[in-house]
Amino acid sequence: MTDKFGATSTTDDVLAGVDLTGKRILVTGVSAGLGVETARALIAHGATVVGAARDLNKAKTATAHIPGLELIELDLAALKSVRACTDALVAKGDKFDVVINNAGVMACPFGHTADGFETQFGTNHLGHFVFTNRILPVIASGGRVVSLASSGHRFSDVNLDDPNFVTTEYAPFIAYGRSKTANILFAVEFDRRHKASIRATAVHPGGIATELTRHMEPGTLESMVAEINKQQEAAGGKQYGLKTIPQGAATSVWAGIVAPGEVVGGKYCEDCHVAELLTGPEVSMISGGVRPYAIDPEHAKALWAKSEEMVGEKF
Repeated sequence: MTDKFGATSTTDDVLAGVDLTGKRILVTGVSAGLGVETARALIAHGATVVGAARDLNKAKTATAHIPGLELIELDLAALKSVRACTDALVAKGDKFDVVINNAGVMACPFGHTADGFETQFGTNHLGHFVFTNRILPVIASGGRVVSLASSGHRFSDVNLDDPNFVTTEYAPFIAYGRSKTANILFAVEFDRRHKASIRATAVHPGGIATELTRHMEPGTLESMVAEINKQQEAAGGKQYGLKTIPQGAATSVWAGIVAPGEVVGGKYCEDCHVAELLTGPEVSMISGGVRPYAIDPEHAKALWAKSEEMVGEKF
C-alpha cells in the first residue's frame, strides 16, 4: 500500500476503489488549485467535505462544479477570523475524520498579517497552528491532520529569534522556506502530542503551476524549470517537469486517507511516500528528501512554544 503510487499518480488513482461514504473532511484553501481538486476528489468518492476559504465568492465560483461542498469563511492571515471560524465549528459539534491544511501563500512581497506577523509565517504556519489546535475537540478519534509543506523548506530553517524579519533582511523565498519548515515541525509536534488518537503528517505536493505563484514575475517559474533542466542535462540527470493539479493533490489524499497512520505519522511525505532524510550537502530542488532540522523533535517543541507565545494562546 505504501509503495503502490508515485510522482505521476493522481487523486483518482490514489482513491480508486475507496469508499468515503460517512467520512467528514475539512480542507482549507478551496478557492483555487489544489484545494479545489482535493475537495472534488474526496466528494467524488463519497465524502462529506467542508471547504474553508478567505474569499467565499471566489470559492463559490471555483467550486461550482462540485456538488454538495459546504463552504465556510476563514482568513488565516487574521486570527480574529480564525477564532470565529473555529468557535463556530466547535459549537456545531460535527466531527471531522480528516483535516487537510492546504491553504497558503508563497514568495510574497514583505508585509504583515492583521496581527503583525510576517505574511508567510503568519498565514502558512500561525494561522493553521491556531486553527487546527482550536478545532481539536471536533477531530474524530482515529483522525488525521495533513499539512501542506514544500520542498521549499530547504530554503531555510525557522528563525525563532526573529520570525518577523525585524533584524533579518527579508527575502521572499527565505520567508517561504521558514514557513514551510514550520508546517513540517508543526506536524511532528502535533503528532507527538496526539498520536494516541490522531495522527499528523506534512506533505510536499510537488512543483505545480497554480495561483500560489501569483506573486512571482511572469515567466519566473518557467525560467526556474529551464535552469533546473539545464543543470540536470549537464549532470546527465533526469529532466524536471511540473505536475498537473490532480497529481499535485494526490499526496494529500494519500497521506490523509490511504496510507497507514503509523507509516506517515510525524513524517514528511512526497510523491505518495515518506521522504528520505537528507544528511549530505544541499541538493537541487529536483531531488526529494527532507532536511533534518524540519523533523527534529526538540526543534518542533521549541517552535510550538514560540508559536503559542506569538499568538497569545496555549494549547
